[in-house]
Amino acid sequence: MNAAIGTKRLAIAAAALIAAAFVVLIGFAAFLPAASVRDAVKAEIRAVTGLDPVLGDEISLSLFPSGSVRFHNVRLATEAAGEPVVTADELIARLRYFPLLAGHIEIADVTLVRPVIKVAFSADGESNWSGLILSLARALQPHSDRTASFSEIGIQNGTVIVYDGGSDATERLEGVDFQVAWPSISRSFGANGHFSWHNEKVEASLTLSDFLAALTGERSGLKVRLASVPLTLAFDGAASDEPTLKIQGTLGVEASSLREALRWIGNDKLPFGGFGRFALRAQSDIGGRVASLSNVNVELDGNSAEGALTISADPHRLVQGTLAADALDLTPYVSGIRLQARNERNWNQLPITLDGFNDLSLDLRLSAANIKISSARLGRTAVAATMRDGKLNITVGESQAFGGLAKGNLGLANAAGGVAVTSHMQFADVDLDNCLGQVFGLHKIEGRGTLTVNLEGTGDSVLAVTHALNGAASLNAGSGALTGINIEQLLRRLERRPLSGSGDFRSGRTPYDQLAINLKVNQGVVSVDDMRIVGPSVRLTVNGQASLPTRDLDLKGVAALVSSTTTDEFELPFVVQGPWDDPIMLPDAQSLIRRSGAAAPLLGAGRTYNAGDAVRSVIDQLMAAPPTPATSPSVSPAVAPAAPNPSQ
Repeated sequence: MNAAIGTKRLAIAAAALIAAAFVVLIGFAAFLPAASVRDAVKAEIRAVTGLDPVLGDEISLSLFPSGSVRFHNVRLATEAAGEPVVTADELIARLRYFPLLAGHIEIADVTLVRPVIKVAFSADGESNWSGLILSLARALQPHSDRTASFSEIGIQNGTVIVYDGGSDATERLEGVDFQVAWPSISRSFGANGHFSWHNEKVEASLTLSDFLAALTGERSGLKVRLASVPLTLAFDGAASDEPTLKIQGTLGVEASSLREALRWIGNDKLPFGGFGRFALRAQSDIGGRVASLSNVNVELDGNSAEGALTISADPHRLVQGTLAADALDLTPYVSGIRLQARNERNWNQLPITLDGFNDLSLDLRLSAANIKISSARLGRTAVAATMRDGKLNITVGESQAFGGLAKGNLGLANAAGGVAVTSHMQFADVDLDNCLGQVFGLHKIEGRGTLTVNLEGTGDSVLAVTHALNGAASLNAGSGALTGINIEQLLRRLERRPLSGSGDFRSGRTPYDQLAINLKVNQGVVSVDDMRIVGPSVRLTVNGQASLPTRDLDLKGVAALVSSTTTDEFELPFVVQGPWDDPIMLPDAQSLIRRSGAAAPLLGAGRTYNAGDAVRSVIDQLMAAPPTPATSPSVSPAVAPAAPNPSQ
């Protein structure tokens, strides 16, 4: 009973004390001069931030449910230049109760509503916020006579405008909602919240383990997290600013699509295909505008590589480094390059664009144990890629390609009216069917040989480039075969019966011991200066021309049967015409007629007395059934020429 009465009395006393405090606060608020409040708030903001506040005349003081004072049309300017670095619709200062009861105004925290914050960096790296940094550093000194009364600032629906004098670039962060705090009971600093950049929401946080050290340029622990749909970034390390800014630690970057992430940050001109799923983890050393990455593990489009990289933030964004991989699939990056039209019969006429080449400088060395490019597979390969002023040059130091070795360089660059293409490659001791098939789409030559290609051309499409190609090419091979034709069988049939008809000989194989081809290319026209094929039973020599734009052949040659028992050879001139992937080989008709006893009168038919009779006689013999080998192994005797025409 007595305990209950004591508790009741204690509750009544506490309620009376609270009511008295409220009465005091109400009375204090009623008689609190607005000018005194404004001056007190201005003094504390100046002491903490080093900025000179200009507070509007309209003041709203509230003590319930918490003590706060609200100012409208606020500007915060630097003391040196007097230029506003922050303008806000409202500034809300939350007040501490107990100092307020004693007649003092102390700020617990500050909130800026719809502020516009301007951050400017000069070309030498100086910031317009240097005053804030120095003031905070002085206030946080252990023996400073200026103690920070508040250590938390909130930003609601703000805008941050960042200007970089070095690159003359401006960026805007919209919808900024952040809480910034540096608790007096610890040495740390924390900022977390979100903002919108390029129409994407970014969750962000920053932590400094030693705020005072960071303000004075000494080494401090640093953690940064940025998370958005296009890109996430995490850094855990340390930073210092003496004598220059230096950041060291573990860096991690991930993107579901590197192409989309680069487009988000302002580079929407990546050429060709690929650049999908991306992840990078490395030890970073960042100083000035250069980031050096060691122990790099990078993943892109399912490929993984390790090595070291250096990335410069200069206007040309230089990327240097060395990477090594077990296996690489480069198919995604050439998938956007179509040499042929959809019908696979003509060259692609769509315009070629190399957007983005001028915005990037590259010096990269790459090695891999296995490389896949579409259906082609290469062995151990070492490649160096350099890009300067929009010119990409790929140097193949050595590649185990098509069963042999490949080396040389390839070039691609922007040029007036299109692109410039160069190729200086050598494929040594390669499988010709595989090599020619993968490189040129030609599957007509088997064996092993060496192919050398030196070509240059310009144009706005693949078809236009073929019209402008110049250069030379050569092929030397031994112990192989021409596929799709049996020249020996064709020649032996025509030797026995020149006018029997060749039939369809676009099948079979023609073995060779030696093959040599030397070509010159001028404005897309290929001149066959020297083409020799020597086999165990056949010898061919060919010359003529081929058109790269139309993919047609117009060649002439002589095929001969080689005999080891006699010096007599059967030689037959021929022509090769039609598309190079399915040409037609036609023997010379006049030569066949000369060799045919039955058709010989045709050659002099125009000089005979009765040419019609001669032609009719030849046709009758040609249409007759051929004699069997047992009764008539030789060709039918020729018809005697008709008597001369007296009138001639």
